[in-house]
Amino acid sequence: MNKNMTALISCFARYYHTQNSNIKIYNDFFAKDILTEKEIENISNNMKNGIKFFNPNYNGDNPLKWIVNNNLAPSVLARSIFNEKHLLNEINLGLKQYIILASGYDMSGLKVNNKVNVFELDKKEMIEDKISRINKSKLNNENITYIKTDFNDNWIDDLINSNYSPLEKTFCSMLGISYYLDKEVFNGAIKELSNIIPKGSIILFDYPNNLETNKEKINQQLAKGANEEMKSIYSYEDIEKIADDSSMLIYEHLDYNDINNTYFYNYNTLNPNDKIIAPMGVSYVVLVKQQEM
Repeated sequence: MNKNMTALISCFARYYHTQNSNIKIYNDFFAKDILTEKEIENISNNMKNGIKFFNPNYNGDNPLKWIVNNNLAPSVLARSIFNEKHLLNEINLGLKQYIILASGYDMSGLKVNNKVNVFELDKKEMIEDKISRINKSKLNNENITYIKTDFNDNWIDDLINSNYSPLEKTFCSMLGISYYLDKEVFNGAIKELSNIIPKGSIILFDYPNNLETNKEKINQQLAKGANEEMKSIYSYEDIEKIADDSSMLIYEHLDYNDINNTYFYNYNTLNPNDKIIAPMGVSYVVLVKQQEM
């Protein structure tokens, strides 16, 4: 199995939605450039053949669309559009740096080319594979610094020793990370980031508040199959403690209803019989650095 399968499936979900939806909840026009035709074909066939895993009672004529819209895309689209809206707003306010932790095949760094300096952090094999794909597609990534690291290593030192500036306002994206780390490790990662970013900087992330919903149980099984076990769930009190420990303020906190009403409304209004619903057991957070630590 591809070691980066979870990231690949997420990229496929963004690709499929962008290519096939009449309203783009999140428009990832770069996703098609880094997926091969063979990968698209294989993932599509594997998903269609596995429809009974996702929905034992399915009897429609487009199982791939059903799986993407009901299982693969909701979480990916929700966190991606939430991140993009805040990122673009901060760019308009003078943002200079954008950090993407566990960047995977996230293409948002390319979408803000020449506007900010981007730092993508991920494991060595992930970064090398991503760079290879981008180079083959001849995409312009001059604004991106790739950092091969691991949360179990000195990742914060690797960031500091790059051309990152601790004096410039920074936007830190930590999407899809909280699920797979112990709470103490995730809290520590945010605290380490807070130590090196100036006042007014942003840390944005999503987190699971309930892994017992049907969709989250399926996502857990998929993650386990890719050797990525989901470890943690969080209460709002946990998030308050994380913010307090890092001298951060909770600027925004949304649940699935907020995401549906804010970001999915137009799509679902135009597609009442084929809605995409944000994952029920997930919340979205923006923290703002309030003072120097």
